[in-house]
Amino acid sequence: MSHPANAPRRFSPARFWAMVVKEFVQMRRDRVTFGIMVGIPMIQLILFGYAINSDPKHLPTAIIAADHGPQARTLLEAIRNSSYFDFVREAPNEDAAHEMLADGEVLFVIHIPENFSRDLLRGERPAVLVEADATDPAATSNAIGALKVLSTEAFHNDLKGPLAWLAPGEGPVELRVHARYNPEAITQYNIVPGLMGVVLTMTMVMITGLAITRERERGTMENLLSMPTRPLEVLVGKIIPYIAVGYIQVGLILGAAHFLFGVPMEGSLLLLLASAFVFIVANLAMGITFSTIATNQLQAVQMAFFFFLPSLLLSGFMFPFRGMPVWAQTLGEAFPLTHFLRIVRGILLKGNGLPEVAREIWPIALFATIVVTIGVKRYRQTLD
Repeated sequence: MSHPANAPRRFSPARFWAMVVKEFVQMRRDRVTFGIMVGIPMIQLILFGYAINSDPKHLPTAIIAADHGPQARTLLEAIRNSSYFDFVREAPNEDAAHEMLADGEVLFVIHIPENFSRDLLRGERPAVLVEADATDPAATSNAIGALKVLSTEAFHNDLKGPLAWLAPGEGPVELRVHARYNPEAITQYNIVPGLMGVVLTMTMVMITGLAITRERERGTMENLLSMPTRPLEVLVGKIIPYIAVGYIQVGLILGAAHFLFGVPMEGSLLLLLASAFVFIVANLAMGITFSTIATNQLQAVQMAFFFFLPSLLLSGFMFPFRGMPVWAQTLGEAFPLTHFLRIVRGILLKGNGLPEVAREIWPIALFATIVVTIGVKRYRQTLD
C-alpha cells in the first residue's frame, strides 16, 4: 500500500494524543449528545431497577357485599391482607361495578353473595364471583392465582372443632373467576392494539424531529426564513403531511389486528380514528419541538429516542402499569402513549364510548398544546 510523500510512516504518540484531546474537546462542545449518552443508561438503570415490576400488587378492587357475616368479613380481610388487592370502592350494584371496570377505575370486582356465611357453615360451598379486567393478562394473572389459594386458606382459623369437617375436600368456597374482555388471556389482544401507539410514537417523533434540522443542514433554512411565514404556520405546515402517514400506519395495524390476529373490535372505529388524530398531532408536535432545539439531525434522533424510551417503559405496554411505584405511575401519566394505550384497548376490547375515552383524550390534547407552544417560542425567524 502506497503512502503520500508527506505522510508520516511511524506511529507518533504525540499525534495520537492530539487526536484524543481533540475528540474530548468536541465531546465537551456537544453537550446534548454527551448528556444523552449519560442520561439514557441512568434512565434504564432507574426504570428497570425501581419502576419495573412483573408481579403487580395493590391492584384497585371494588366489592359488592350482599352479606356482612363473620365468614364474609374473614374472606375479605384475607384478600386485603394478601397485598394484591386494594379495596377502593364498594359498588352499589353490578351496573356500577361494570362501569368501573370499563373506565379502568378498578381491575377487579369481588361479589360476596347473599347468605354467604350461613351457606358456608352449612357446607354448601357458596360461590364467590370475581370479575377481572383481563385486557392485560400479565397484570391480573398472579392476583387471580393468589385468590384461588386464599379461598381455601382464609378459613383455617374458623373451621376448627365442630366445623373441622368443612375444611377437607375441595374447599369451603367455590371461586368463580370471570376474565372480562379477554377471557382466554390471549396476549395478542393486549399487545397488538398497543403496538399502534408504540409505532406512532416512534415514527412520528423521529420523522418530524428531523424536519427543521434537515433544512438547516442542507442549507435551505435561509430560503425558509426569508419567506413571509409565521412560526406557527411553518410548524403546522410541516406537521400536516405526516398526519396522513400516521393514518396509513393506523390502517395497516388495524387491518393486521383484525385479519391476522383476530383482535375483537367491540367499539367505534370512528371514535378510535378521532382519538388517533389527537395522539398523532401530539407526537408530531413533540418531534417538531425537538427539531427546533437540536442543532443537527443526530441530536434530533437522540432526543427522539430519549423521549421514546421512558414512554415505552412507563406507559404499561411492556410491563403492567399498576405494578409500578406511585412516582413512576405519576411520571407515566405525563406521556401521551400511556393514555392512548388505554383508549385503543378500551375501544377495541371493552367497547368504550366517548365518556370513557374523553377522560384520556384531554391529557393528550394538553400535552400537544404545551409542546406546540414551546416549539413556537423556540423557532427562530433569523439564523443564529
